[in-house]
Parts: sequence; structure tokens; C-alpha cells
Amino acid sequence: MKMKAGCSQLKSVVLIFIFNLCFYASYQLTELQVCELCNGRVLNGTAVGQFCSSSAGRIDGRCCLRNDNTSNPEHIIGLDLSNCSLTHVEDLQGASTALMIDLSLNPIVNISDTAFQGFIELNYIILPQDIVCPGGNTSWGKVEVKEGNRLCEGQKDMCNQTGQLSINCPENSLCAPYGPGFSECSCADNYHGYKCLREGEFSALQVFGPLGASTVVISFLLWVTQRRKAKSF
Repeated sequence: MKMKAGCSQLKSVVLIFIFNLCFYASYQLTELQVCELCNGRVLNGTAVGQFCSSSAGRIDGRCCLRNDNTSNPEHIIGLDLSNCSLTHVEDLQGASTALMIDLSLNPIVNISDTAFQGFIELNYIILPQDIVCPGGNTSWGKVEVKEGNRLCEGQKDMCNQTGQLSINCPENSLCAPYGPGFSECSCADNYHGYKCLREGEFSALQVFGPLGASTVVISFLLWVTQRRKAKSF
């Protein structure tokens, strides 16, 4: 019985690993797509170029990448989409780790309210003069218009005191920043579930095990289907 239980747990762990691997590959693809949203590459004389150089980053297309340590993969710290003929900004989630973003010299007419949701590291953004800073001026420590651009600097913490209980969050939860003008509530230690009402440890194995299994099954079925089609040709 013990051997069967051990095998079952091992299979679940393997499935979760495969799921995480697929997720990571998808994340890397999204990052690459963001860096290639516009032709050209980051120039040394631009704001992002100077920031990248001073931060010991590496330029790849329109992105500045950096690996902070050996345990974390290389990630985006700067994104330069200036002069890219952009009229709308809706999805830049591949660059959610960016500290600086330049969207100047674009005929932007609208930026989605959720475009920078989750950008908790974003500390500096350059926009066309007529575009309001994400989250409004109150979400930034400094806002100024200079040389036809709007500069938003120093993202503010919408929770006031990060990690402390907030009146905007349900009981047994903590407030944390989640991008300009956004915050999120996460369950305190030893609580989980809807509105953090359940006490006790969260069983990740029971939740992600079936999810990983279904992912593997679907991938296998797609592989078999595509292989049959290839043989028929």
C-alpha cells in the first residue's frame, strides 16, 4: 500500500512539473512577442537604452533583459515602444517585470485600464503628453510634462502599508500592490479558499494534480491526431 501511495504522489509531482514547464514556455513566447511588437531595437541614446546600460542589462529587440541571479530566468526590465505608430495599448503582460517603459512618439488614443495591471515593479513610464498616467496622477509620486511627453515616476503603493490588513480586503487577508492604481488581496498564513474563510493548509497536489493530468491527456490526443493527419498526406 505504501509503495502504491508513493507512486501516485510521484506521478502527481511529474504532472505538475510538466504543467509548469508548458506554462514557462508560454511565458517565454509572450515575452518574445512583446520585444518584437515594433521593428528595430533599443538605441543607446534613448531613455531605455541609458537605463539598460546603467543596469547591466542586455538589449534584445525593443527590450532590455537582465538576469538578477542564477535561480531566476532572464526577464524584461525595460521596454521601448516609442515611435511605433501605436494607437491603442491593451496587452503588454509579457513585460510585467519592467521597471521602465517608453511609449512616447505614438499616436495613442486609448490605453486600456488594465493594460498595466500586475506591473508592480514599474517605476517610470514615458507617454505622449495627452495621455494620463496609468491609474491617474495619484498613483505616482511625480508627474510632469516635458518636451511633449508625460513622465510618470515613482509608482505608489495603493495599500498604504503593504502586508498589513486592509479595510478593502476581507477578513484573514492581506493587501498588496498590483500595478498603478491596483491592489490585490491575498489570504493570510493558514487561510485559503473563497474570501479566505477556510483555515488550514492549501492542498496544491489535489488541485494541480488533475489539472496537470488533463493537460497531458489533451496534449497526447492532439499529438495523435496531428500524426494521423500527417500520415494521410
